[in-house]
Amino acid sequence: MAAIKVKGLTKRFDDVVAVDDLDLEVKEGEIFGFLGPNGAGKSTTIDILLDFIRPTEGTVTVLGHDAQSEGETVRRRMGVLPDAYHVYDRLTGRQHLEFVLEMKEVNQDPMALLERVRIADAADRKAGGYSKGMRQRLVLAMALVGDPDLLVLDEPSTGLDPNGAREMREIIREENARGTTVFFSSHVMEQVEAVCDRVAIIDQGKLVAVDTIDGLRNATETGETLYIYVTNLNDEIVGRVSEIEGVGTASVHDGRLRVTVDGVSKFAVLHAIDADVVSIQDFSVVESSLEDLFVRYTNDEQEVEA
Repeated sequence: MAAIKVKGLTKRFDDVVAVDDLDLEVKEGEIFGFLGPNGAGKSTTIDILLDFIRPTEGTVTVLGHDAQSEGETVRRRMGVLPDAYHVYDRLTGRQHLEFVLEMKEVNQDPMALLERVRIADAADRKAGGYSKGMRQRLVLAMALVGDPDLLVLDEPSTGLDPNGAREMREIIREENARGTTVFFSSHVMEQVEAVCDRVAIIDQGKLVAVDTIDGLRNATETGETLYIYVTNLNDEIVGRVSEIEGVGTASVHDGRLRVTVDGVSKFAVLHAIDADVVSIQDFSVVESSLEDLFVRYTNDEQEVEA
């Protein structure tokens, strides 16, 4: 059974189409990244999953239940870390958890939940004195009440320093290892790339790609960037390399020739540079990052529509 299944989802706000005929399926047990530029329709889709707003057209099934007609049942099996969250400054971390446990009528140890998010030592401190990262983990602990089958995380690393982001990744992996499906939206590409089994990219309300990161690389044929060491690197060499068949872009980066490969073998490009342009001393190959792929997919979609 799919954890999330979206079919023909459309949401209009007057003349604005926020989500346009979206089909999407998230498998049980996976960590799924949901990406898109600002205004692409990510938050609208998440709000429909949570039954905060109703779709104009289409169906949404979450954990085998209709997200609209069985919204209460869905929410009882789901934990949410919203992008815009609030904690009560005068309540302690423990009191926050006790409040949610009472509201959900769940019998769990609040300290165990705080330990899972690494802030048990601050259980009896008022949340008003918590750092940004601690507040974020406190809200995540509240989302974990009842051991939900599905976690929906909206920008879980926003505002966190590198250490905080790393701890958040570790917590996400641990909860997934417990059997929880994780669906999250993020602008932090490194975070998504580090933990996700699959990702979907939405742009202007439409799904433009869904696959593993390796699958996205293969589909765009831009999976690799070459960094090439040559002697006497200059603008003329860069210009001649950029004209070689299969070269997407050529530029100078930290004293090296940076070349993106588009649709041909990297070895064919290297051979052409060495034989026809300049002798190669050494080279290295770097796979395209998720950020590179994100830019490629969203830009390509805009070019097609233009």
